[in-house]
Amino acid sequence: MKFKKFGLAAVGAAMLAGSLVLPGLAAAQEQFVPLLVYRTGPYAPNGIPIADGFNDYMQLINTRDGGINGIKYAWEECETQYNNDRGVECYERLKGNGPTGASVVNPYSTGITYALIDRATNDKVPVLSMGYGRADASDGRVFPYVFTMPITYWAGADVMVQYAKKESGGSLKGKKIALVYHDSAYGKEPIATLERLAKEEGYQFSTYPVAHPGLEQKATWLQIGRQLRPDWVFMWGWGVMNSTAIKEAAAVGFPMEKFIGIWWSGAEADVTPAGAAAKGYKSLNITGVGTSAPIFADIEKMHADGNGIADKANIGTVLYNRALVNAFLYTEAIRVAQGEFGVKSLTGEQVQWGMEHLNVTQAAIDKAGMTGLLSPVKITCADHEGGGSALVQQWDGAKWQAITDFISPNRDALRPAYEESAAQYAKEKGITPRSCS
Repeated sequence: MKFKKFGLAAVGAAMLAGSLVLPGLAAAQEQFVPLLVYRTGPYAPNGIPIADGFNDYMQLINTRDGGINGIKYAWEECETQYNNDRGVECYERLKGNGPTGASVVNPYSTGITYALIDRATNDKVPVLSMGYGRADASDGRVFPYVFTMPITYWAGADVMVQYAKKESGGSLKGKKIALVYHDSAYGKEPIATLERLAKEEGYQFSTYPVAHPGLEQKATWLQIGRQLRPDWVFMWGWGVMNSTAIKEAAAVGFPMEKFIGIWWSGAEADVTPAGAAAKGYKSLNITGVGTSAPIFADIEKMHADGNGIADKANIGTVLYNRALVNAFLYTEAIRVAQGEFGVKSLTGEQVQWGMEHLNVTQAAIDKAGMTGLLSPVKITCADHEGGGSALVQQWDGAKWQAITDFISPNRDALRPAYEESAAQYAKEKGITPRSCS
C-alpha cells in the first residue's frame, strides 16, 4: 500500500484493503500504526520488502483473525527515503491519526530513531527499533519508550566475535579483524564493543568508514586485501554499499567465508547484484530464513483470496520475514496491553505497558505459526532488549542457508556497557532514571 497523500485513489485503495485511516474517517475501534517506509531512493531495494512484510502481517491479522480480539489494524505509509528529516516529518504528520493516535513507531533507520527518541518519549509513543538504533536504549530506566528487542548492534558484534573465535580454533589472539562500516550513527554503533573485545580476545582491530551511499570502495578494499590482510572482515553496511563491498572483496581475492555482515548486510538485495562473487558470503540474521514457518500457509491463502498486499516475490525473503517478526512483536504487546486496559483502541502509553510486560515464549511463537522465525523474548521495565539471539547464515549462490543455531551474546559484559552509556545520556539530558524495583 503506497499511500502518499489523501485523495480519491487513496480512499479507493483504503476501502479495498480496509487498512488506511483518513482524517475524520477513523473508526472507533481501530489500532493505528504509522508506517515509515522507503520504497524510493537509494535504499529502496531493502525498504520495499520491509514495508511489504508489515503490510501483509497486519492485513493477515485483520482478514484471518478479524483484528486483535476484534480490534482491527489501521495504518498509513509515509515515504522517508531513509532520510532523517523526512522521517521526523512523517512521524509528526501521522502520530495523531486513528482514534487514540499512534500505537508504536518503527523508524527502520538508526538516524531516524535517534531523531525521534525525545519526541516520541514526550508524546508517549513507543519506539520499536528492532535490531537497530541506540544499543544503550536497552536500559528501560533511562529510555522508557524505546525498545531494542530482540537484540542490539553491540550484541551482534559480540555474536560475530564468538563465531569468528569458534571458527578460528577457539582463539583470536594475534588475529586481525577489520570493520567496514557505513559512515553514520548506524555504522559506528559496534565500534566500542569491538574495541573492548579486541582487548579481551587479543585481536588487532582496524576500521574502514565508507561514505554514503557506498559506491566508492575500491581504495578501501585495496588497503584491506593488499596491506592489512585481515583474518576476518565484519561489515555494517546498508543498501548498495553491501553488494559493492562484496564485489570489491572478491576483486582483491578476500575469501567470502571470512566475510561476515551484520543483519542489515544480509538480504537478497545485498548479494544478488554481486552474482557468483557473493557465493560463500555470510551474515548474521535475527529472524529465520525461508517460508517453512506455518504462518506462510496463511499468508499464501490470504494472497490467493486476493487480500494480500505485498509483492509475492518478497514473501519469505530476509527483510520481509524480519518485518513479519517486528509486527508480530508489537501485536503481542498490544494483546498483553488489552489484558490490562481492556479490548479497545489503546493509546501509545498503554501499548508501552504491554511492551514492557511482553513475554514471548517458544510456546507462544509456535502458537502464532512463527516457529523458526525468532527466539524467545522477555521484556521488563529495566531490560528493553529481551534476551534475543542471532544466527549466522551463508549465501549458497541462490538462497540464504542458516549455518548455525541462534547464538546468545554475552550479556554479562553487555549489560554494564548499556547502563554506563545510558547513564551518560541521562546526565547529558538531565533525565532522572526511573526506578524499576
